[in-house]
Amino acid sequence: MTKYKVVEISTVTDEEIEKAVNSWVEQGWSFDGLNFAMRDSSKRPAMAFIFFTKESSG
Repeated sequence: MTKYKVVEISTVTDEEIEKAVNSWVEQGWSFDGLNFAMRDSSKRPAMAFIFFTKESSG
């Protein structure tokens, strides 16, 4: 059975994304993808959503 985890990042910097990805990968999750939520008034993302998966036996 595949489990899924979504992590929301509200401070979207390379350091924060890297910290979150490394933290969850160390806990056994596999990085699956990254999506950004944009603001109309800015070129910088307002939020990032990082997706992870993990295989479990039950």
